[in-house]
Amino acid sequence: MLTKRKSRSVAAVLAFAGTLTISGLHKFYLGQPLWGMLYVLLSWTPIPKVASAIEGVWYLAQDEEAFDRNFNQGKSTVRNLSSGANQVGVIAEALRELDALRQDGLISEYEFEQKRRQLLDQIS
Repeated sequence: MLTKRKSRSVAAVLAFAGTLTISGLHKFYLGQPLWGMLYVLLSWTPIPKVASAIEGVWYLAQDEEAFDRNFNQGKSTVRNLSSGANQVGVIAEALRELDALRQDGLISEYEFEQKRRQLLDQIS
């Protein structure tokens, strides 16, 4: 199933709007309908408004890559390169850097394998 990429700025605007209007819209936008319903059900208390404000700040404090990891299944628009050959080259370089981290003992074999699979999945 194809899902549209979520925008960090839209999520932040919806979260901040929740401090003034209906809280939880950002949760629906980010594909978390149960949390969205909880925010709506608790809207008579200040809890969802405070949580929305905190989450709005959190979304803006994250860089795009962290936001993509959390809300876009790790798929970043930065990685979407127009040239397939260039994309393979970038991924190959990332794999070499990842292998160097593994050899230096900075990441475990398991972490290496997980990240390697993520990188290889990006080749379309």
